[in-house]
Amino acid sequence: ALQQWLAASALNQQTLFEVAKLWDKMDALSRLSDLFPAVEPKISQQSRPLSGLAMAASAAAVLLLGAFFYRGDLSQLNTDPSSAVVAMEATYQTRVGENNTIELPDHSKLVLNTNSFVVVRYSAGARVIELQRGEINIDVAHDTSRPLSVIAGGKIIQAVGTAFNVDLRQDHVELIVTDGKVLVGSNAGADMPTPQALAKRLPQTALAISKGERVDLDPRGKAREQVQKIDAVELAASLSWRSGNLIFRGENLQDALAEISRYTDIQFELADDAKLKTIHVAGMFKTGDVNGLLEIFRSNFNISHERLSRDKILLKYAG
Repeated sequence: ALQQWLAASALNQQTLFEVAKLWDKMDALSRLSDLFPAVEPKISQQSRPLSGLAMAASAAAVLLLGAFFYRGDLSQLNTDPSSAVVAMEATYQTRVGENNTIELPDHSKLVLNTNSFVVVRYSAGARVIELQRGEINIDVAHDTSRPLSVIAGGKIIQAVGTAFNVDLRQDHVELIVTDGKVLVGSNAGADMPTPQALAKRLPQTALAISKGERVDLDPRGKAREQVQKIDAVELAASLSWRSGNLIFRGENLQDALAEISRYTDIQFELADDAKLKTIHVAGMFKTGDVNGLLEIFRSNFNISHERLSRDKILLKYAG
């Protein structure tokens, strides 16, 4: 929160420096400085002498703040992404049925879908988002000095300034590029890459995915990863979750329920009826609106339901 506040305005930085000159809360400064990498502070001569304690506090504050910025003119922080916060580590997560939009310190926009968890790490040379669970959509702020890499299922997806969607499933990683181009490399069987490694660009021989394309990435590296074109209608359906909707275009009932179940704790079971397997679902549904879903199933698809328990529903063909 402190990093984001500092990145919001040069005036915020100036105010904190002024207050730090008078701050004698050394224990608090010490705890804060432990959160960030230590850098060699530059302390200018003051126009009036400071007490030893105040000077130490000021030095500690400069040490703390020095980890946030590139060396240079801090007044450019708001307008030049390359001078934004460079030292950051944070985690973000969403519950089942929830999504969340986060503006990162470099002004990249990160959207988390239901039941997702990410670790975000920024350093002087790299921007890294580790997707440990779920699905994200990111609009990457352009910064040629620091590529942004998403780590998901043993894959490295790297961009400088673009927009794309990453969905981490049990057996594959779905990647959709909505703007620009990304490169994909493999990190299968390895530990988390170091910031120094991620500061390097992936080679141009890496798998390239461009705007309007999708690919299913195999974490095991065994299946052929085939890039496919995706039309505007399919793209809108795939990313409709960002506005709290799910759009189906003729999926079978079982596949539609699998997607719907991601947004609720309710479990759906299908009765042993061959006719249910012939039903294909088309339409738009609100994520997490189970009652609305059941009503649409009843009125549009002739599917009735029976509540087996608080969190389990049996679906039947009504005849």
